[in-house]
Amino acid sequence: MNFQFSEDQLAIRDAITKLCANFDADYWLKCDNEGHYPEEFVAEIVAGGWLGIAMPEAYGGSGLGITESTIMMQAVAESGAGLSGASAIHLNIFGLNPVVIFGTEEQKARMLPPLIRGEDKACFGVTEPNAGLDTTSLETRAERTGDGYVIHGQKHWTSMAQRANKVLLLARTTPKDQCKRKTDGLSLFYTDLDRRYAEVREIPKMGRKAVDSNAVFYDGMPVPMENLIGEEGKGFHYILHGLNPERVLIAAEAIGLGRAALARATQYARDRVVFGRPIGQNQGIQHPLAKCWAELEAADLLVWKAASMYDAGQECGAFANAAKYLAGEAGFHACETAVLTHGGMGYAKEYHVERYFREVMIARIAPVSRELVLSYLAERVLGLPKSY
Repeated sequence: MNFQFSEDQLAIRDAITKLCANFDADYWLKCDNEGHYPEEFVAEIVAGGWLGIAMPEAYGGSGLGITESTIMMQAVAESGAGLSGASAIHLNIFGLNPVVIFGTEEQKARMLPPLIRGEDKACFGVTEPNAGLDTTSLETRAERTGDGYVIHGQKHWTSMAQRANKVLLLARTTPKDQCKRKTDGLSLFYTDLDRRYAEVREIPKMGRKAVDSNAVFYDGMPVPMENLIGEEGKGFHYILHGLNPERVLIAAEAIGLGRAALARATQYARDRVVFGRPIGQNQGIQHPLAKCWAELEAADLLVWKAASMYDAGQECGAFANAAKYLAGEAGFHACETAVLTHGGMGYAKEYHVERYFREVMIARIAPVSRELVLSYLAERVLGLPKSY
């Protein structure tokens, strides 16, 4: 097994690191304090063609794999941008994977290039308040009309809906009680987020204020037939193809954020002198930091295994989920330890680690909970009875 990146992959990491160097810690602090979307950062990402890193070359992308995308997103988070930077571009990297795989040639030619060029901004409409992670219990309806569908219902935790003009939307086209299997009857659409029929309400939240999260209420929003992705009723299966890449990316971002926190903590431990010696000379400070390094590196190996399996067309669900779980935990421990290493100053925004601590919670909660990952592994890997 080769644990080394190729020269091209290293070049991706170096280029992203160099780009991110233009946006220092004070820039991200301002974005977080003011809820300022990092437009300047995203503009440079777009100008470099990075949004299309995993999109087919035929539609303006680079045609690279999830491995290269993961290198890119980890470098963004590790630069200190954290999830404020990563989440601003996250969906564009993997979100339209179902369109790439299941869309028609006409749809791909129409939908992908504007996204890659940064002209379209997309959001992801799946989660609902009454369903949570039970995706098969979604209640948002897509009712057939003469020339398409109309959408009724509510979505929750829709990131970027404040500024998005497009939505990848999962809705029920057949009532659940009329389906043979609970995974049937859901359909996937990529369409305009028409604000004449969609009310977007921002959700005030703990962290990542720079990237909005929202409740979206749909009241008869029309969707043309040509914006149905694949076959009606098979949307749940299409969405699954984007879940593993998403887990790999969020895992890499959590590790990157943990590394950013660890770097600040170790520098502070070198510089901070108490009782006539740097606090980093004390094993009570050294050992937690060393443990965080080991945890981050171990989780990182599983991330690259999952990414390489996905790119090789192998079944990687267990490894993608395990990577997300371990990376979320390792990133959290690193960010928590960074705050504690700083002592009281860790609570002060000017030292930045408190933002990292707030943001890393996302990787433990979303896009799937720790507990559901463990249940998945228990059932699918260990062969234990399904518990939910």
